[in-house]
Formats: sequence, C-alpha cells, structure tokens
Amino acid sequence: MTMSQSSVDPLLVADAVAGLWQSPPVLPAKWLYDKRGSELFDEITRLPEYYPTRRETEILRRSAAEIVSITDARTMIELGSGTSEKTRLLLSAFAARGTDFTYVPLDVSVEMLTYAANQVSAEFPEISVQPLHADFGDPDLDLADHDGPRMAIFLGGTIGNLDPTERSDFYRHIAGALRSGDYFLLGADLIKDTGRLIAAYNDRAGVTADFNRNVIEVLRTGLDATGLYTDDFDHIARWNPPEHRIEMWLRARRDVHARFGAIERTWELPRGAEILTEISTKFNLSSLHDELAAAGLRQLESWTDHADDFAVVLSQVN
Repeated sequence: MTMSQSSVDPLLVADAVAGLWQSPPVLPAKWLYDKRGSELFDEITRLPEYYPTRRETEILRRSAAEIVSITDARTMIELGSGTSEKTRLLLSAFAARGTDFTYVPLDVSVEMLTYAANQVSAEFPEISVQPLHADFGDPDLDLADHDGPRMAIFLGGTIGNLDPTERSDFYRHIAGALRSGDYFLLGADLIKDTGRLIAAYNDRAGVTADFNRNVIEVLRTGLDATGLYTDDFDHIARWNPPEHRIEMWLRARRDVHARFGAIERTWELPRGAEILTEISTKFNLSSLHDELAAAGLRQLESWTDHADDFAVVLSQVN
C-alpha cells in the first residue's frame, strides 16, 4: 500500500530531492529531529560526553531573570522548539513577571510540536501557548503578527548546523520576520579541544549513532521507501579544521538500492559512500557578534558558562 499524496511532507520531499542526488548526498539536520529523534537527542543531552546542554542550561538558569528584565517581551517564539526542555527556565522567569505572555513553539515536526505544546500548556497554564508548524529557515516566515515586544530564541547551538551562507541568510530572515526593536536570543557552542568535541558527537553508549541513523527511518517512512534500512549505515563523526566544525555522516555498509514511492525515484549509494547529515560549527564569540551585526542584529549582552564552553547572545533588531 502506498502513501496518500496528502500525507507526504512537501518540505521533506524538497530537501530529499535537492540533497540525496548530490555528490556527496546531503540532508538538512532538521530531519534528525522527528519525535523519535528528539527523544534520542534528549537522551544525548544527559550523556557525560555531551556538555553543550549542561553549559547552556547553566547560563539560562543564571541569566533568565536578566533576559526578562532587558527585553520585557510579551511574546517568545522558539525556532526549532523540539521538546522545549531548557526553554522552561525562560518560561518560568516570564511567568513570574505576572503579566500576559505568549509562547510560540515553532517546529518542522508536527508530532513533536503537538507533544511539547501540550506539555508546556499543562506546566504553565498562565501562559498562552500557540504552536506554529513551520520551518525556521523559511524566507517567508513572519513573526510580527504576535504581540510585542517579541523575542525569537534559537537555542541548543543549532545555529552551528548552518553553513556561513545559510547563517547569513537565516539572520537576515529572522531580522526581517521581526520588527525593529524586537529581540533575538541565540545559543552557540564555542571553539574548544577537538578531542572533547569528537567525544560529544560519538558517545560510547552509541546513542548519537542511533540518533544519526534515525534520519534513514524518517526517509523510509516519510517517502514510502523500500530497500532502505537504518542497519545498513554506520555513524561517522569527524572534525573539519578549516571550517571549525564537527560533521556527522552516515556510511553505507553495503550497496544501497532504494525506491522512494512518494516521489517515484530510485536512489543508489555504493558501499563505503557517505551522506552528510549534520554539521555543527563552533564559534569565536567576537566573530559571532560580527555575523549578527552584519544582518542588522545589534548585540546587547552575551553570557558564557563557567568554563567558557558555550555562549548565549542577546541581540536587538535595528
């Protein structure tokens, strides 16, 4: 039985068609984060090797009240909200202010979005939760309909998943989707020892490997694929020194011959060939400020954790 055309995600179709037939094949990292992928990533954040979530949580726990005070935001839009776990620190601080507040979780996964929105609504009944199914990279994204002042947030170091051109476009799109005077809160991982970085993306328990391979299941189910199995791929994590980034790849264990029924196309990948599934750029803080400024986002404040592993940057739309 084939999938109905209405059940196929056009965003997944577009990214698969644009990326899988490149050399090497590539997929945007957002497809790692369906409901299962988001659950696996939550497990990753609790692993001893994976420091970013602990460091960002430390910063937000220490600085949430200050962020509320500086922005006095009435609406917070979370780009790529996932499980909204760390976001609760900010939501608690805004709820404690005692004035009307709206939280807009935005995610490409309907399943994950519905789950997280229900969880947040139950935990914070005083906050209006208005989930938005969208791609944070959509150039037509409009966030200015919500009450202001608005603050868009992009946490978890996800900005590192974008290459320099994509980051530049993304910053400009966000600045354009908001209004002058609105705020943008960004979490970014900083450059550090390569050994720690590789360990964080290739944990001993193999959770990151399962997380990476889950994108094959997303393709299989989302595009009605035959001949495509997660067990046919190995997880690879390597450091790219010139680009200051970790790269996650999937290497074919055998010759793969798959048929995507949803798009009526055949895809082949020889044994040993690799698919690029995620990049994770690590930043110099001053360079990050420069990138934001070039897009019309004026840096107001930056916070780092006790070890200077991670940064959270608050900027304002000019």
